Amino acid sequence: MDLHDAPLANEFFEHVSVTPATVVAFLEGPAAAADGAVYFSDILNNRIMKFDPRKNERSVWRTPSGRTNGLLFDANGRLLACEGNEFGPNDGNRRITRTDMSTGKVEVLTERFEGKRYNSPNDIAARSNGQIFFTDPCYDDRTTMEFDHDSVFRIDTNGSVHRILTQPAIQRPNGIHLSPGEQTLYLVDSCPIVGGNRKIWAFDLSESGEPSRQRVVFDFAPGRGGDGMTVDQKGNLYIAGGISRPRGPHESTNVPPAIWIIRPDGKLLGRLPIPEDVITNVTFGGDDLCTLYVTAGKTLYQSRTTIPGWAVHRKV
Repeated sequence: MDLHDAPLANEFFEHVSVTPATVVAFLEGPAAAADGAVYFSDILNNRIMKFDPRKNERSVWRTPSGRTNGLLFDANGRLLACEGNEFGPNDGNRRITRTDMSTGKVEVLTERFEGKRYNSPNDIAARSNGQIFFTDPCYDDRTTMEFDHDSVFRIDTNGSVHRILTQPAIQRPNGIHLSPGEQTLYLVDSCPIVGGNRKIWAFDLSESGEPSRQRVVFDFAPGRGGDGMTVDQKGNLYIAGGISRPRGPHESTNVPPAIWIIRPDGKLLGRLPIPEDVITNVTFGGDDLCTLYVTAGKTLYQSRTTIPGWAVHRKV
């Protein structure tokens, strides 16, 4: 008997389906160091994990993490962290930090803007010249917000902070990345309300870090849009997005969970299916930058690519 043809057990259940009752981990923000180690956030358990692929070992690298979400190595190999305030008790640090990996010293780059605490720093990008860009949405309890906006900020090399994108140009900024030439800023705008944006935006980026010429690269609506993203050395975008079980009337099953590969001109090139909700973020690692690491639910996945990735701390 082919068990794929077995009848559903309708008489034993009110509805022959399952939904999550609880979760034990919520992985996000992978970042691969030059030595091959992959660091990734477990927001729910308030920690940063480390995976050593050479030894096939997993360990807790930092706890508590301040509800860290997005991670990224800057051009000097220091670990940037978006310490958020979501998906757990309100004990997040709501700031951007930088860790010297050789000494372990943690430096706070910014924790307030115009006297107010950030919503929940989410994702981060860095230029070779030292500029840093980060998103600050609020996807959880919006009563904790001190701002009346969800925005994108830039940190300059002198430490000054500037708000560079906000409503109404964008709705809910999430993933952020740069093109290999560092002249284009990509932004995931994923707003979880009926009719909300599910767009991937592109902006020209001036030498001073000012965005302009806003345009849509891809629109995932009405499905679940993108979350995190990365790029390869040819400039293609790899976007973590989609869902198999909609979480409300604001999204559909039109976009299954996958890494969606899209050219900068918006052409969809293909997808890498991911067998788990909810897929959150993606990065390149490995000795040749051809190992793609994906965070989704409780699992860190990996896959080999034919085109190397681009990373600001491993430019070739």
